[in-house]
Amino acid sequence: QVQLVESGGGLVQAGGSLRLSCAASGRTFSSSVMGWFRQAPGKERELLTVISWSGGTLYYADSVKGRFTNSRDNAKATVYLQMNSLKLEDTAVYYCAAGGGGGSWSNWGQGTQVTVSS
Repeated sequence: QVQLVESGGGLVQAGGSLRLSCAASGRTFSSSVMGWFRQAPGKERELLTVISWSGGTLYYADSVKGRFTNSRDNAKATVYLQMNSLKLEDTAVYYCAAGGGGGSWSNWGQGTQVTVSS
């Protein structure tokens, strides 16, 4: 089991940057695929990016490709999402999740709100 806590969200102007962190506890973190998702009001949860246990990027959604960058530090049991050139449409609650195998997501953080203003 992996327990996850996101942080780093907040209010930012369009064009600005934020870095989200997802701190993990649990002995399986370093072997887990990790993902970042977001959910805007009235919309479905969207998968943004997936990072392998070794730090290789497995996936970026087209909506964030070239603007968002994932990374992880297994020694600190933390994954990061660097978000640049933020747009109004990036406003959402952002979640990290740990892969459960077979394409499933077994553990979720509580989410952190990101609001982009004009």
